[in-house]
This record gives sequence, C-alpha cells and structure tokens, in this order.
Amino acid sequence: MVTSPLSTVLFDLDGTLLDTAPDFIRCLNQLREQLGAPPLAPEVIRPAVSSGARAMIQVGFGLTPDDRDYAARHAAFLDLYEAGVAEETRLFPGMGDVLDWLEQHRIPWGIVTNKPVRFTTPLLAGLALGSRCASVVCPDHVEQRKPHPESLYLACQQMGVDGRQGLYVGDHLRDIEAGRSAGMTTVAARYGYVDGADQVESWHADHVVDSAPELTALLDHLHTP
Repeated sequence: MVTSPLSTVLFDLDGTLLDTAPDFIRCLNQLREQLGAPPLAPEVIRPAVSSGARAMIQVGFGLTPDDRDYAARHAAFLDLYEAGVAEETRLFPGMGDVLDWLEQHRIPWGIVTNKPVRFTTPLLAGLALGSRCASVVCPDHVEQRKPHPESLYLACQQMGVDGRQGLYVGDHLRDIEAGRSAGMTTVAARYGYVDGADQVESWHADHVVDSAPELTALLDHLHTP
C-alpha cells in the first residue's frame, strides 16, 4: 500500500479516465446499419468497450477472429472510429476535478492504456489532454501489454517517479493485475465499463470507487505532503 505523499496517479483510458463508449456505440451501430442490421441498444455494447474492438465485433456481429468475415468487419469498425474518435467522448463526470486536484498538488499523472497510438493521440488532442499528462504509454511502446506491468514501469520511468508510491486506476481486472505486479496501489473504477457479471471485489484491488468524486476523496485521504 502507498504511503504519503503520492508520487503519481496513472489511469487506464477507456472506462476510467474517459467515457469513450458513446463513440464506440455510434460507430458499431453505423457499421451495422451499413450492413443492413438494426442498431443495438447502448447498454448491450457498453460493457464490451474496455475489452477492445475484438469484443465489440463479437457483440455486434457474433464473430471471432477465426471467422471469415471478422477481419473485414474489424478493419471497417476501426476506420469508422478513427474518423470520429472524439465526437462524443468526454471525461467522466467529476474527472476534471480529479485532474485539477493532481495538478494543484503538483502530482504528475499519466495514462497507461491498451489503446493503440493511432487512436489515443488524436483522442487526447481532441480533448486538450495530451499536453497535460506527464506520460502516455500505449501498447505500441512496449513488448507486453497489460496485464503485464511493463507499460506501468515505463510510465513511471518517463516521469522519474517511484511507482511504489503511486496509484493505478482502472476498470478491468487486467488493470488491477498490472498495477499489483508493478507494486502500485490499485484502485478499481466500478463506474466504468464493468460487465454486470463481474464481481469487482473479487479483483482484490486496494480500493474501489464508484465515481470520480470518490476518487478525489481517496486522493485527499492518501496524500499527506
């Protein structure tokens, strides 16, 4: 567990820092419309967002990578997403206050995501976040993506901080596993894209928060300069 003061806070991106689901839902239903299929309800797609395009293609079309049409649907979906990566995406409610708190306390924050650079860079630019975060690590930058801790180690190295005094916040079991393996204090974001069948407590994160304001309160509690 972290002892004060905090050295850094690292965030997963989709479902933790940003509510990217509206753009994914729009693009998946746009592709379904192009193929003559009716739209899916947002609540059907939303839980799959943190598991990436593969999971969304399975939800949207019942296809896996072994299926004949999978590669074409996957590529078309990602092209649609790239063309409108920041149209409806926003910070989760209260997350702007979390970032303001970190910057006011001079605590560097970063992003460690399994989202490729192709989408992450324009997304952060579109939301004016790229210049604010001290590190952005995507799978393009490492040999092993989460749940391996390599990307978290790299982010801490880039910021020049001791990760053992930092937090990693995520909405998926792999985030908690990566943070734990990196020796960081872990925070499960239950407000994110958590599948209804998942029991977040079973992830054994050090803390669980149900909203960004709860995260601010946790930071206040943990950080004693």
